[in-house]
Amino acid sequence: MATVDRTVKPSFTKSLFLGSVASELVMPYPTFAENEKNRVAAAVASARQFLTEEYDPWKAEREGWVGDDVIRELGDRKLTGLFIPEEYGGLGLSQSGYCRVMEEFGRVDGTLSVVMGVHQSIGTKPLFLYGTDDQKARWLPDLAAGRKLAAFVLTEPNVGSDAYNLETWAERQSDGSWILNGEKRWIGNGDKDVLTVFARSDLGHVALIVEKGTEGLSTGPRFETLGLKANHLQRVHFNNVRVPAENLLGEPGDGFRIAMNTLNNGRMSMGTAISGGMKRFMELSIEHTTKRQQFGRPLIDFELVEDKIAWMNTQIYGLESTSYLTTGLVDRGNADFSLESAMTKVSSSDTGWYALNRAFQVHGGEAYMADHPLSKAMRDFRIFPIFEGSNDVMRAFVALNGLKALSEALPDVASLRISDPTKALGVIGPYIAGRISRRLRPEKLVGAHAALAKQTTAVAEQTVQLRDHAEAALRKYGKKVQEKQLVQKRLAEAASGIYAQVAVISRASSAIARDGLAESRDEKIVAINFCKRAEREVARQLRGLEINDDVHTKQIGTAVRAAGGYQYSF
Repeated sequence: MATVDRTVKPSFTKSLFLGSVASELVMPYPTFAENEKNRVAAAVASARQFLTEEYDPWKAEREGWVGDDVIRELGDRKLTGLFIPEEYGGLGLSQSGYCRVMEEFGRVDGTLSVVMGVHQSIGTKPLFLYGTDDQKARWLPDLAAGRKLAAFVLTEPNVGSDAYNLETWAERQSDGSWILNGEKRWIGNGDKDVLTVFARSDLGHVALIVEKGTEGLSTGPRFETLGLKANHLQRVHFNNVRVPAENLLGEPGDGFRIAMNTLNNGRMSMGTAISGGMKRFMELSIEHTTKRQQFGRPLIDFELVEDKIAWMNTQIYGLESTSYLTTGLVDRGNADFSLESAMTKVSSSDTGWYALNRAFQVHGGEAYMADHPLSKAMRDFRIFPIFEGSNDVMRAFVALNGLKALSEALPDVASLRISDPTKALGVIGPYIAGRISRRLRPEKLVGAHAALAKQTTAVAEQTVQLRDHAEAALRKYGKKVQEKQLVQKRLAEAASGIYAQVAVISRASSAIARDGLAESRDEKIVAINFCKRAEREVARQLRGLEINDDVHTKQIGTAVRAAGGYQYSF
């Protein structure tokens, strides 16, 4: 029976909360291994050719499904088994290679990228990570070939972000099988073939593989959604469903950890798919503003239009840098990437939404027409800050994990502990309050190019400030810090901004070293521009920990709740 890896590994973001820059985890910037480059390039070319020449997203939306013929064709091209080992019929790509191909899906259609992401990033991934050899041989070949589609079955009517407290129940039988009862909702591919179902039991959380057609399993009715209309989002019901003993992933009690680790892996492909979408938004914007003339000039000549396009270009570079630095952590296999995955998910979904709005704005009324690709994207993209971990929950997850790591490193508050933030977002014990008297020496990012010295210095100084503000929060709020979500948000945003700058510095440093300073001039300008913007935002978030209107926000919120809405008249 496969078991869950519980090896303690270093975390770059946790080190930031400790005031340290773990350069060895992020420098030099990761690249594809020589034996993978050609396979990734071939997969990207195959995906792009099919998606741009043969796939019709508007037809998929009209018919309410991407199409079984589309799935078959993607399977024939092995694009439904990107990371599945070649011995099971897949391409055997690394996490970086997989996410690079997923970028192509995001460029063309948000709906298809979700269907493929559900199937591969979270549906098939538990089997890939935790399945036994027999389980892999049983299911992976069909999943790799697209003959079957997979689903990740976690969310319930009363359980969303609080995924630990599942209501679906699995009762173990004397022969080792399980009887499964409960209801799930909002399940992508929920009416398809191979369902990884998470439930509670007397032995702890379990992950069970349930196949389509099993007695007692039913789905529907299907949810009607604002966007992603070609995606099957289902209700799934279990009425005394008997699951064979050999369909258990890992051991009893491993289920919750399997679910969380799967989501940590899956969130990264959202980052690259969204960056693919952003590239398409920018292409459409350049095309429109170059052709469209007002006041005798192309729209792109106006500064306010140019500002939006330049912003999109810079943010794509930053998001791309962050996403592939994170996938590089996975491929190296020696680091805890859970916080980086969460931050990548938050920044990509937020930034992608902002980029879409800017592209929409420069198109004017044209984009508001129902048949415009940006109109469809507007409906499809809005879900990204919500699913695979709500952004607000992900911010709390990052902050509380960082605070937990810091609390365990403070000798004068050794009794302070934060429990597993993935379960209940943390509980903090009592400790002595006080002001920080210690000052850390800024630790530079080792290996950064001299041309980025100012940005490297800024990252070092911000890391010290993050540590100081995090410790101040621990000492000021004590056990109540787990309730201080505005504090958590600011700490998480600051850590994310620092990590993004590190990713950009690492990537640009590698580019300069490879191509030379002169050839890398434009890329260096984009990198510096991104870092300056991110540095200002980090400073704003950290300053907000000391100077803010949180008291007024609390007072206003309390008054609004008491009044049941807006209460003022004139």
